[in-house]
Amino acid sequence: MSIVPADYPPRFRASDYIVKPTAPEDERIEVGVLFVGAGPAGLAGAIRLGQLLAEDPEVAESLGEVPIAVVDKGKGAGSHLLSGAVMRPGPFRSLFPDEDHLRVPGVYGEVPGEAVYFMMRSRAIRLPTPPQLRNHGNYVVSVSQLARWMAEKAEELGAYMLGETDAQKLIVDDAGRVAGVVTGDKGRGREGEELPTFEPGVELGAKITVLAEGTAGHLTGVLRKHYELDAAPQTYELGVKEVWEIPRPLGKVVHTLGWPLKLSPRYHEYGGSWIYPMGDDKVSIGFVTGLDYADATVSVHDLLQQFKSHKLVRGILEGGRRLAWGAKTIPGGGFYALPRRLHVPGALLAGDSAGFVNMSALKGVHYAIQSGILAAEAIYDALKRGNATAPAGLWNYDRSIHESFIWTDLWRERNVRPAFQKSFFVGAVVGGMATATRGKLPKHIGHEADAQVPVFMGDRTSAYPKPDGQYFFDKLSSVFASGNKTRDDQPNHIRVQEHVPVELATLWVNMCPAHVYELGEGDGEIVDVHINASNCVQCGAITAKGGRLTPPEGGSGPEYTIT
Repeated sequence: MSIVPADYPPRFRASDYIVKPTAPEDERIEVGVLFVGAGPAGLAGAIRLGQLLAEDPEVAESLGEVPIAVVDKGKGAGSHLLSGAVMRPGPFRSLFPDEDHLRVPGVYGEVPGEAVYFMMRSRAIRLPTPPQLRNHGNYVVSVSQLARWMAEKAEELGAYMLGETDAQKLIVDDAGRVAGVVTGDKGRGREGEELPTFEPGVELGAKITVLAEGTAGHLTGVLRKHYELDAAPQTYELGVKEVWEIPRPLGKVVHTLGWPLKLSPRYHEYGGSWIYPMGDDKVSIGFVTGLDYADATVSVHDLLQQFKSHKLVRGILEGGRRLAWGAKTIPGGGFYALPRRLHVPGALLAGDSAGFVNMSALKGVHYAIQSGILAAEAIYDALKRGNATAPAGLWNYDRSIHESFIWTDLWRERNVRPAFQKSFFVGAVVGGMATATRGKLPKHIGHEADAQVPVFMGDRTSAYPKPDGQYFFDKLSSVFASGNKTRDDQPNHIRVQEHVPVELATLWVNMCPAHVYELGEGDGEIVDVHINASNCVQCGAITAKGGRLTPPEGGSGPEYTIT
């Protein structure tokens, strides 16, 4: 029997996370512009706004004692950031025109060469590199390292960095304007009781709030629901990544498609791998799979381990050692999944929160930086004109995005990812058609949410290699490699039904790269789901596949350093 995850919604209401400002003035923290998320989008926005305010003391003074603040739920900037990543450098260069960009921490040089392979179990067929994956002149980067450097630059420009701060609720005033966020409590026990270390959350008021939370953002979902911004469902891919120290330099970036994915339409599988050189002695290797797959026994973590068994990959990694591991979702819905508007009164959406990712090109970092820049410029313009808090005061942000390469790129590739929901071969044909016509054809291909795809019980588990702790790794040792230090006795931040069909429970167990879910007792058809919330690396996959991830206590989760 096929089970549809969407038929088992979590115990979650977006309306519970919309509140009115209630704190007395002396208990409320007021800032000028608040960026939620210290990723490429939020930090680029804070930096660009800082640059503009440095040239305009009058506008800066109008924002009060704290003109710019950046909150992030991680231990520090970069702690929760993970990407491939090959970055198109244009927006980064425009933000830092005086820097020696190739010497910035986290930049590992220009792409030295490239190769694309179609993988079979024992062969790798080299393919011509499609236009979307041509990376000449692009930079190989670590986004976690890059963010730490960008956070320092933001602080130099006057931004206040508030790490270990989880934004739990969105403040919306009586006029319907976003007026800031409420941060989460610290020091609560498993049942919500106050421990001796308890610290209550605070109201953080702001004239303008920029949601740049990254993929599957908690408040982003709340805002999009409250303001009815969704024109079509967002879809997600899940990427699992390792960083290896290797004995021999890799002189090219590598992308693959095919094995170990199953390409029959029944399995609904889409994805591939990357292997990127990080200097002469390290590589980033990862596997990405669309979360609209149908087989409940698919595990992206174990697909990566299986992929590493191929002789092409062994030739790169063998003799090396794993340095780091991580997992993260990617918003993959593209153009059709963008919100109806990119702003609401008092707030903007930037980066992955808006859905600015081009899955055909495996690119999103430069869109995030550019959208942060455009957000800052639109905010400054509205402040300068004195109408930043008016209902239509931030329309210039939508206009500037529509006139940018972000919009053009996503429009051109809008049908490619939806076509892969039909089958691998339909996706390949549509991708070629879109490339040949620069997006003019086909006209429109619709898509469905990941949780709407029926799932069945497959038999993938036996094909995954057994962990040896040297080359192949299990999930728990990988969570340790992520630097995860979540307190064991904090409240559960994951919302799922805990008494579900065995197919759905099996899906969650296999899907999660961090071994958060376990099968409990049942009657063979309906089973209990046990949740090990402290294992969670906050990848966001559960939000795509029938549950809901909310932020844990600030400072929890992974502490990525070179991902």
